[in-house]
Amino acid sequence: MHDIYLNSEKIMFSLKGKTALVTGSTSGIGLAMAVALAKQGVNIMANGFGEKDAAIALIKSCGVEVDYHGADMSKPDQIEDLIKQTEKRFGALDILINNAGIQHTANVEDFPADQWDAIIAINLSSAFHTSHHALPGMKKRNWGRIINIASVHGLVASTQKAAYVAAKHGIIGLTKVIALENAKTGVTCNAICPGWVLTPLVQKQVDARAQREGISNEEAKNALVSEKQPSGEFVSPEQLAALAVFLCGPDASEVRGVAWNMDGGWTAQ
Repeated sequence: MHDIYLNSEKIMFSLKGKTALVTGSTSGIGLAMAVALAKQGVNIMANGFGEKDAAIALIKSCGVEVDYHGADMSKPDQIEDLIKQTEKRFGALDILINNAGIQHTANVEDFPADQWDAIIAINLSSAFHTSHHALPGMKKRNWGRIINIASVHGLVASTQKAAYVAAKHGIIGLTKVIALENAKTGVTCNAICPGWVLTPLVQKQVDARAQREGISNEEAKNALVSEKQPSGEFVSPEQLAALAVFLCGPDASEVRGVAWNMDGGWTAQ
């Protein structure tokens, strides 16, 4: 809950009763964001291919209404239905967090075309399709928050991640366009750019490194994070979720079109 002032009169502002759709919210960053918003009284439409029952139970424990839609975020028609069903179930869609993502690593000449297409579809195009269908309702009510989960790879590149880097750079561009197109409205759009976060996606990279180099999982984790992140620490999903909650509140009403990195100093180098 936030305090705002109007003609010296203190008014309490709350997100309670608003509705958020968080894509890829059955695990990792997305689940942390769904839980953090639920703790603010926000009803949640969950989505993702993780352990949905456990995720829904955790979100429900915060005392809000929760529903689930199993849309494949690479399918535009399923995305359209996801937005429609969210609005039908809760009456409105106020907060959209585009978090769904996949990863594949290989040099460009070895990168499978189908993997390129899948990563672009889920990590980039899905955010266009969700925003395309969510914006009319947000603009009609003159309030909305779109938060795109980008990455430090939307700001800098790494080898063997052509599709991921291209998609995340694209997400930041899309973020800026949506922010500008809605600059005179109550709808904001921003991107969060995490560094290394120990999500299931990153754990796969840790496991692969441990196996490849014949080292322990803990050694692989330390080696991975220390290569890029000067703090030597992983960013936590809960820290990213706290930033998302801030971006939804009134104190962030003039934060528009920003790519906000939380990366332990990665992009400061």
